[in-house]
Formats: sequence, C-alpha cells, structure tokens
Amino acid sequence: MERLLEGFEPDFVFEPPPPLPEAEFAERLRRIRRQAAVEELDAIVLHCDQIGWYHTSNSYLRYVCDWMREGMLIVPTDTDKGLQLLSFFSDSVLLPPAGEPLLVEDIWQVGPWGREALDRPGSPIAKAAEGCAGILRRFGLGRGRIGLVGDKTSHDYFAALGKLLPDCAFADANAIVDNLQRRRSRAEQARLRAAAQLIDIGLQAAYHVTRPGVADREIYAAFTFAQLARGGETGDGYQIGVNRYGTHCGKPYGHVVRPGDLINIYVSNVTYQGYFAQSARMIAVGDLTREQEAVLEMTTDAVRRAERLIRPGVAMSDLHAAAFTAYTERGYLKDDRTRTMPFNWAAQDDGTPRRIPSADVEDIDWQAQGRRLSHVYPPLKGPHNPNLGHAVGMPKMPVFNVSSHNCDRAEEGMVFVVHAQWLDPLKAGSNIGDCYLVTDDGYERLTCHTALDVHRVAV
Repeated sequence: MERLLEGFEPDFVFEPPPPLPEAEFAERLRRIRRQAAVEELDAIVLHCDQIGWYHTSNSYLRYVCDWMREGMLIVPTDTDKGLQLLSFFSDSVLLPPAGEPLLVEDIWQVGPWGREALDRPGSPIAKAAEGCAGILRRFGLGRGRIGLVGDKTSHDYFAALGKLLPDCAFADANAIVDNLQRRRSRAEQARLRAAAQLIDIGLQAAYHVTRPGVADREIYAAFTFAQLARGGETGDGYQIGVNRYGTHCGKPYGHVVRPGDLINIYVSNVTYQGYFAQSARMIAVGDLTREQEAVLEMTTDAVRRAERLIRPGVAMSDLHAAAFTAYTERGYLKDDRTRTMPFNWAAQDDGTPRRIPSADVEDIDWQAQGRRLSHVYPPLKGPHNPNLGHAVGMPKMPVFNVSSHNCDRAEEGMVFVVHAQWLDPLKAGSNIGDCYLVTDDGYERLTCHTALDVHRVAV
C-alpha cells in the first residue's frame, strides 16, 4: 500500500511562507494592552490547557506570543512590566522549536504534580494558580483588576486564582482577543493560503490513489502524507466517508472502494503555522444513481451561486440565501431559514432528543470484521448543518457563521468556508465547498488547485 503514491506530484509548486514576523505579535500586544487600559484592567491572564495527544485547548497563547503548548500568560497593562509565562505543568512534553514564545520576559516551569505518576503530592492546577498569584503580587497587583481569557478548561485555574487573590476584581476579557479574529492581516492571509494549498495537495494525492480495491484508510493516508510532508501540523482534522450513499462524515475503518461508491473528503482542518483552512470534495467511482447525480449537481450549484456574490459589503445572510435558492428551486427545501431548516442532526421539534432509527444496514467490510451496523445515521435528511459556512482561522477561536440570521457584512481580510451539504440517508449525499478570502474588490478562492466539480473515477 505504500507504493500507491508512486509517481505522484501535485500540479503546482507549494511555496511555504516563513513564520509570522515578531512585529506582527508586537502589534497584537499593543492593541491588547490598549484595550485593557480602556477597560480599566491592570493585567490580563490568558490560559490554555493541554488536551488529548499533544494538542492545546485553544489558540490564545499561540496568537499572543506564539507558544504552542499549555500555560498561563500574564500580560501587564503597563508596558514597563514584561510578559510572564507559566508553563510545563503537563507531563505531555512538547518542546520548542517551533513555538519559542515571542515578547515574553520570563518562562516559569510549574512542573507536573501527583502521587501516582510522580510520587509528589500536589496539584498542577493549584501550583499554576499559586505561581500566577505570586507574579501578580510581585507586580503590585494583589488588589488589581484582572482580565481573564480562556475556555472551559480554564475554570478550575481561574477559580483557584480567585481564592488566592480575594482582593482582586476579575473580569471576562475574552472579547479583547476575540475581536481581533474577524479580519486577517496580510501575513495571516499567507498562512491561510498555505493551509488551503496543503488541502489541495492532499486532495490531489487522494485522487491519485483512489480506484476500486483501494481502502478508505489508504486514501486517508495518502491525503495525510502529502499535506504533512509539506508542513501541515496535524493529521486528524478531516473526515472521509466512503459508501454507496454519499455519507459526508466519517473516519476510515477498512471500507474497500467499489464501483458505485460515493466518497466525501470533508477537510475540516488542515493547519499551517497555527492557521487552518477548510474545504470539501466528492469523488464518484463509476456510475451513480440519478438521484445522487441530482444532489451532487444541486450542492455544486449552491456554492457557485454564493461565490458570485462574495465582495466587501455583502451580508452573510445574502450569501446563505443565494446558495439555498438552489435547494428551494428544486423542491428540496421550503426556505433558507436557519432556525427552522431541517438538518441531519436536529432534535425533535419540541426540543426533546430524537431517537436514531434501528435497522440492519448492509456493510460488507464492517461485517467482515465481526461487527454490524444496526442504526441508520443520520436520522433526518437535509443539510449536515442549517447554514452555509463559517469563518476559518485558528483552532478553537471564535467564528462567525454564514447563516440566514447573520446580517454582518463581509469585509476585506475575512476568510471563510462555503460548503453546501445534503444527505438523504441510505440514498444520496454530497458535501462540497471552498475556502474564500474577501479582497478589496471581490474574493480569492484559496482552495483553487482542485475543481469544485465532482472528481470522477472511471470503472
């Protein structure tokens, strides 16, 4: 199977941009400190935790100082006080480079704690909070007003910090950083463009190996190798669905490609230097049913209808509406309203949970492994989500949606994905889309090196 990629070369040359310049981080820090002063904050504490296998729970520290692992970053509002970083309180060791922090005066190693693994009684959460409290007191901020930036994993750290500093006033300051995520600088755009090119290289590699007899694992592996070998940071940010119905979410499990299969590669996240792009493509293996061809044509048409409108000043709701006319004109949907649109994973209309239907569904390759598929996924026909797309940028950072209720207008520097989806369980499905950068006079299609149209594999 390792020989499947023999002879593969993408049809364009990938030219990776260099790391973000320190000046870009300095400008971010300037803006953050200025907003902290406006909000009467004496300092900001940003928290990021370690989760899973060498992943972080958010991108806040990477955005502010290019730190790739867990930590608590203390940003004093006064510029004569340097940034302080508390880190290394996880035993998931990941050392720089890449990711040496910029603009940070001191890094403090908290150390992992615990009886079972280290025979050192203590809690890394408590130790990190104690270290943070000590630095704030040393800066004379033991009675200050402190802004907190983090996510759900930050709760215990911030709660411990509050107990240690009872005279401090704490405020949610996520918006100070979140508000910088709407429009991307030229340097950020270069990283998003690189991420999109890695997606296209991965797709071209997947196309190169796809044919009857090849397993979904091999297609997934070809995509992964091609993008990781050129600088992609993770290999688990996408799904592959392979069957004769067009399922557009899944992970490889050993399905062998056969004539009549519909393959979706749903690239939710390929990351380059901290920034991710997204797209989706369909592969048809041989002849399809008339209904499947109709769904593929509809979703492709929907993306193109939205694309024609992309420019500064257009409302996100107008892009959403334009795309879904492809559905309403064909009778698949009554209207484009996000709130009432049927979609694959909706609960009951009254808000109660919906039961997944039970049924014996034939799956030769799964059954060969001694298992069986005994439910129909998903339970409803419709789009995967009741909207057209969303912003892309840094993982676990806030995004806006391209939906019927978003009346915000596009601005130069915005980057978002437009993906049209439809799945009628056990009949027909499609998920197809592109990544776009809003320019000063229109748009740039970042995933431009593979066609939106269905890729056909002759049988």
